[in-house]
Amino acid sequence: MENLVNKLLLANGSNLILHFNKWAEEKAYHGVGDAYKKKWIANILPFELLSKNLKTIIEMVMTLSEGEIYKSFPDNIDTPNYGDNWGRNANYIEINNRAIASMERNLCRDGILSAIKILPAIPPSAKSWANCIILSQIYPNIFGDGYNKLANEENSIYGMKLNAGYSKNIVAEKFLQKISADEQFKAFNYLAHFRGLKTGFRMIISEDQLKIAHENQDDENFRWTNQEHVELFINSCVNLINLGFEAIFFDSAKHIGGYDMNNYTGVGALPEYYQMQYVLDEIRSRSKNTHLSFIGEKSSEDFERYRLMGLNAGTAFVPVDDFSTVKYWSDKQKYLRNFAAGVEVSNDNDEGGRSFEERLNRINSCLFGFTLASDKLPSFMQMEDLFPLRYDTNTHLLMMANPSYSTDETPQSHWENLFTKEDGRNYNHQVGEIFAHALNL
Repeated sequence: MENLVNKLLLANGSNLILHFNKWAEEKAYHGVGDAYKKKWIANILPFELLSKNLKTIIEMVMTLSEGEIYKSFPDNIDTPNYGDNWGRNANYIEINNRAIASMERNLCRDGILSAIKILPAIPPSAKSWANCIILSQIYPNIFGDGYNKLANEENSIYGMKLNAGYSKNIVAEKFLQKISADEQFKAFNYLAHFRGLKTGFRMIISEDQLKIAHENQDDENFRWTNQEHVELFINSCVNLINLGFEAIFFDSAKHIGGYDMNNYTGVGALPEYYQMQYVLDEIRSRSKNTHLSFIGEKSSEDFERYRLMGLNAGTAFVPVDDFSTVKYWSDKQKYLRNFAAGVEVSNDNDEGGRSFEERLNRINSCLFGFTLASDKLPSFMQMEDLFPLRYDTNTHLLMMANPSYSTDETPQSHWENLFTKEDGRNYNHQVGEIFAHALNL
């Protein structure tokens, strides 16, 4: 098997000899107790990583290794092994890889490289459960893919195009002559796995938010009643699983089969219940992967309904601000070993305004609200819960629009101005301290 991290380095114009990174070691936070060898970078601003050279980031990944520090990236990297039902206990951290992509003038590019660059700042998995990164976008969005626009202009990730390759926001097109888009995603997954992380992606299921591209023809509206469309949806998911992703977050999954439609805010029909069972079973079968995790947005109230659908985790069921309530529901669901309704710090609809103290309290509840670590509920959080955004934007706006916050049309200025400054650094430090104690559990 070709070493795709090395191939990525060569595409970047770098040599393959890796060196110890002193800055990463100095900024490293450690797990407490027996988890001391688990390391990541905290007390930082994302700009400090996003503006660095790709080779420097890969050297940081190597420096933060739990084991020996290699002089070149290893050839064979396996995913962290937490068993087939790892998704039932995992912490899912959604990273909006479009928002942190390279914004230069009106172009948006290289989101997968930015996702790689943020890896050193994501806490690795704990002894008893996995941390899993969910990427917000991989396939093209319908309006304005590849471009940034003003914050009040349509550019939503919630509109997705299938059969059109990958998003121009995400792929490093400047490297395509030397490393394909598929190989770029594989390299990202190898680096994440080396960091002790699982990975996944967000998928849209509301049919009027999906389009199918055809060469020399207008885009076709997606329909769940069209079996060819269903097959394309399944194969689009399987394609990404075969590149190393192991989790899929399904937007609007609570309402599949017409459940609680009074609270449905998506556009268009959803799959029938039996269809979603078929889709999930086929993704597992065709990818020949028994340890996938499927997360359903707010799929939580009827445990058996979602377990039998094939999901592993639901979000936003347990009131997360009350630690004792989280612990109560952890105990109540402890016998459900392949599905649990979970908790969240925030979700993709978060419009900001929540205090740092409230976010920290929620993270604490997510990571410690149990009697036994093996019974921990699955949790979901956003990039902003680790790295606070500037005060005039929010998670949901960055899903709906794709503004650049650059003051001089350079990527560096966008990265510097997308997030809060020194108060965000201090908050990131406090998040690091909470995770440090959790990693030993």
